[in-house]
Amino acid sequence: MALPAPNLDDRRFQDLVDEAKRLVQRRCPEWTDHNVSDPGVTLIEAFATMVDQVVYRLNRIPDRHYVKFLELIGVRLFPPVAATAPVTLWLSAPQPEPLVIRAGTEVATPRTESEDTVVFHTSEELTVVPAQARHVLTATASDTETSAQFVGHDPVLLGDAGFSCFSAVPVPGDVMLIGLSDPTPSNIVVLRVDCRIEGVGVDPRWPPLVWEAWDGEAWRPCEVDGDETGGLNRAGDITLHVPRSHAVGIFDRKRAGWVRGRVTAAEEGQPAYSTSPRINRLSAFTIGGTAPAVHAEMRTDEIVGVSEGVAGQRFALQHTPVAASAGLGTVKIAGGNGWQVWTRVSTFADSGPEDRHFLFDEAGAELIFGPGVRQADGTIRQYGAIPLRGAPIHLEAYRTGGGKRGNVARGALSIMRTVTPFVTRVTNRRAASGGVDAETIDEAKVRGPITLRTGNRAVTAEDYEQLAREAAPEVARVRCVPAGSAESDAGAVRILIVPTCEADGGGRIQFEDLVPAESTLASIASYLDERRVIGSRVVVEPPTYQGVTVVARLRARQRFAVRRLEQDCVEALYRYFSPLSGGPDDNGWPFGRPLHSGEVYAVLQRVSGVEYVQDVRLFGADPITGQRGDAVQRLELGPSTLVFSFEHLVRVDES
Repeated sequence: MALPAPNLDDRRFQDLVDEAKRLVQRRCPEWTDHNVSDPGVTLIEAFATMVDQVVYRLNRIPDRHYVKFLELIGVRLFPPVAATAPVTLWLSAPQPEPLVIRAGTEVATPRTESEDTVVFHTSEELTVVPAQARHVLTATASDTETSAQFVGHDPVLLGDAGFSCFSAVPVPGDVMLIGLSDPTPSNIVVLRVDCRIEGVGVDPRWPPLVWEAWDGEAWRPCEVDGDETGGLNRAGDITLHVPRSHAVGIFDRKRAGWVRGRVTAAEEGQPAYSTSPRINRLSAFTIGGTAPAVHAEMRTDEIVGVSEGVAGQRFALQHTPVAASAGLGTVKIAGGNGWQVWTRVSTFADSGPEDRHFLFDEAGAELIFGPGVRQADGTIRQYGAIPLRGAPIHLEAYRTGGGKRGNVARGALSIMRTVTPFVTRVTNRRAASGGVDAETIDEAKVRGPITLRTGNRAVTAEDYEQLAREAAPEVARVRCVPAGSAESDAGAVRILIVPTCEADGGGRIQFEDLVPAESTLASIASYLDERRVIGSRVVVEPPTYQGVTVVARLRARQRFAVRRLEQDCVEALYRYFSPLSGGPDDNGWPFGRPLHSGEVYAVLQRVSGVEYVQDVRLFGADPITGQRGDAVQRLELGPSTLVFSFEHLVRVDES
């Protein structure tokens, strides 16, 4: 896309005439005839015409020169990036036949008075597989995975005598395997269990029990949506979200799609089983599934134009804006032997006159074919083949949409816009992430000198950060730090990636949303591997997060609501101690910057309604385990560490 040139002076002919007439009224009030027939007005218009020409020339320099220079060094605007989120679709009842939910199914947020609806489209087909429990096996922790002595309990499926699912006194590693009739990848499986209250000792809200699914090579964790049994202690349903890698497995010579419950070691303060739960009856069925969705609409089978048989042709797409979409943008052009597939390239520098290459400019929504360049001897060199005259240009698929507006909160996608039989409701269990607006001209002007200096090679820390952003423009922050001080770490660098995610209305960010997707880390690592200095090693990973808890006590001004003030103060703390939008500059907490209790005083004192802050205590916390340390005045952070608001507590006293 040709970078847009800014206007240094946006006044035109009529604007200049009107401005001159206003000055005449102010400085020469005796001049009252402003009609076009007046000789003075004729002179004003003549001078306005000349000034308009000067302004036209002025707008060509100097920013226009700068913009054209950026084009010469290959700087192109980044297109918008579409947010993604897994959406879970729930059925009204179990179905006897497989239910296929096609790709492109639309889900959306509710429309409000202030905000328009945000529409997502599923990017993959989802099949809800009808499955029943066919086998039940148990094994103790003393058995290994390769030589487990399983005990079968299939009759329990028919309502016969029950069984103890673990050892008499359960120990970590005891398992109960449930064999489903078919694998259920990305499905919601409900285990309906009739239990006796014999698994005593555990907290029903926090049992030392995890659920996993077999993917053909290893056991993968299942997300538990709900457990009405309280850890297999009473009759009820256990709702599991099975991972998409679920596959057939063979255990005890029985072939099935296996899920299992495994006893885990009790954490600090977590009660353990004293006796094994006893199960009388067990059944299973599927009630829905989860599909990936993207904040962009797929456009397919578009004829963008007909070739004129000349070099340097450009074809505008019918729909804009075009979202960045790796793997899409395949072009077919009619040739002598039917449709010919052309290859997408990032530059025509290495293209010969017979190479079927094209450039897909997503930011400009254009297909570009190779130019012909006149050489010093007068000949024309063609970069890339020219489509035959009269040949239609067929673009198979691309996405339109994207932007940071798609980073909706968890549970925001609740409207089914595509009518799908048997689907009653939809939701997103995680916040959408990855949405980024298209790059602006000002941002490109900042990136230009860096691109020129790096030469597309990673040498300095700034080079690594810039190239990582080019590989994944959807990430929020990138930081390059040395891998370590040991001799084995010489020449190694760590690229720390913070994904884009949105906070809720109170400024809170879910900790799991700060973990970048494996595909994002892999794409950055692959991109940097081609551009790193020989001998260097690159590790791409998320940063370390230091949880922080603030406990504060303050006094409110008169006639201020205490509860409302407490809420405002907590929100201010969440926003200030944020890895994305916090810190003294409101652009994310700086890497390695320590925390001081004095900052908390300043943050709270700025909240409207606070008379004065009486006491502040600062605690370090582990954001994974939730374990809190001792109160400190200063919390140190390592060079690769960011702060994360784990929990804050504010008490407000009335005046």
